[in-house]
Amino acid sequence: MSYLFQTRREATQQKPESSAEQQRKIDDVRELLGDLATEMPSFLSDGTIRRFLLSRNWSTEKAAKALKEAVKWRRQFKPETICWEDLAGIENEVQRAYMADYLDKNGRTVFVIMTSIKSLTSTKEHIRQLVYNLENLAMNSEGAQEGNVVWVCNFSGWTLSSTPLWETRESLHIIQKYYPGLIGAAILSNPPKIFESFWKIVKQFLEPTLQEKIKFIYSNNAESQRIMADMFDMDKLESAFGGRNTASLDLTKYAERMRRRDQLRRTCNHANRNT
Repeated sequence: MSYLFQTRREATQQKPESSAEQQRKIDDVRELLGDLATEMPSFLSDGTIRRFLLSRNWSTEKAAKALKEAVKWRRQFKPETICWEDLAGIENEVQRAYMADYLDKNGRTVFVIMTSIKSLTSTKEHIRQLVYNLENLAMNSEGAQEGNVVWVCNFSGWTLSSTPLWETRESLHIIQKYYPGLIGAAILSNPPKIFESFWKIVKQFLEPTLQEKIKFIYSNNAESQRIMADMFDMDKLESAFGGRNTASLDLTKYAERMRRRDQLRRTCNHANRNT
């Protein structure tokens, strides 16, 4: 039920009514980008431009400006070159954050974060792994008209050291500025009392459109459980979120899955450069 997370802005924005009108907006942005469109064809796809337009209330000028800033960042960070084999502390980090092998009931990709598992890598490596995941989530969202990712975070056992504030702020900056429009809903599950003071600070870094997509869920709350049952197949959802899936993540199968995705990304990037 996508209406559960529809924001006030999404309900009132002037979205083009037809696919032809949307395509005209996309073409207008591409024209404003000039040579950049040929420099980064894989990144500057119709799907990416549509996401940036949606996040900028379909303003072609604002979307083009945001995309130019994203291109500048990508030149320096080179996110498209990051692959599974480059990541440090893979086994531990994957258990902290991974793409689930199931979709929600709206067909959206589910990205799971277990914040209580302490990261064993540096902040620099943690950000690098976040970007790697965002690249894969963006690839999954290429043909989507709206936010196609459900972010599900388990905060049971969370402490102030679990997610340093600087790292949280940098992560939110990257998500909102360089991967806008990906997140359709964000579930924060069972945050402890101590999280309240942290949340008051974090909210200042959130754009209104993203903040309105966030929902707090509690295992001892009937309404929370109804929302989760509306969104997910409870046989597939992890037990940490109230589901009936008690299986642990198979790291070997997950690694194989991500290597296949790396190969697909390389193939697509090569094909687009030669188009």
